[in-house]
Amino acid sequence: MWLPGNTGVYLPQDDTALLIDAMLLAPIPRGARVLDIGTGSGALARAAADCGAAEVTALDVSWRALAAAFVNTRLSGRRVRLRHGDIRKCLPGRHFDVVLANPPYVPCGRGAPGRHSPARAWDAGPDGRAVLDPLCDRAPGLLSPKGMMLMVHSTLCDPEKTLVRLRDGGLKAAVVARARCPFGPVMSSRADWLERAGLIEPGQRDEELVVIRADRTR
Repeated sequence: MWLPGNTGVYLPQDDTALLIDAMLLAPIPRGARVLDIGTGSGALARAAADCGAAEVTALDVSWRALAAAFVNTRLSGRRVRLRHGDIRKCLPGRHFDVVLANPPYVPCGRGAPGRHSPARAWDAGPDGRAVLDPLCDRAPGLLSPKGMMLMVHSTLCDPEKTLVRLRDGGLKAAVVARARCPFGPVMSSRADWLERAGLIEPGQRDEELVVIRADRTR
């Protein structure tokens, strides 16, 4: 059961499902400490708890999202620690066995969304990497020895840049899952701009999603 869409919180879609499938295949070690970055509705946090994680921390910059995550995880009987903040600044000194991330990655031609705008859940600058790059830089410091991160985003954001940035941080990184999906409401609403920006082909109305796994090997 999930709170209805009129809460203004990004609800689980194809990217969430792809990331959960990758998490189940990984899998999460029983008793792991898990961090869900940009938890939104709490779908990933709940799935991690269902998989036997000993501790799940759900992080988001939106108080509204955290309220939704609280309700959705409690409805399932799962206890999740909720944290408000930006991953670029919070959780200093904390390390996790598994980090899950479905960050904002949709390219946009306008400025950063306001604090109370639902678009904070998806808008990520002209190339879609406004959150991806800082997250890649922070990843090595978030992972415990032998820890792993699973992150989903669109190929419109250039997965190779993600892989290079993670590897430059000393992590082993690879694409572990792919899926071609039709545009959802957000991508459909800006398809004309994406065409003008050269990010999609004329008439293209689908995108490829990827899950990238990054491992700290020591």
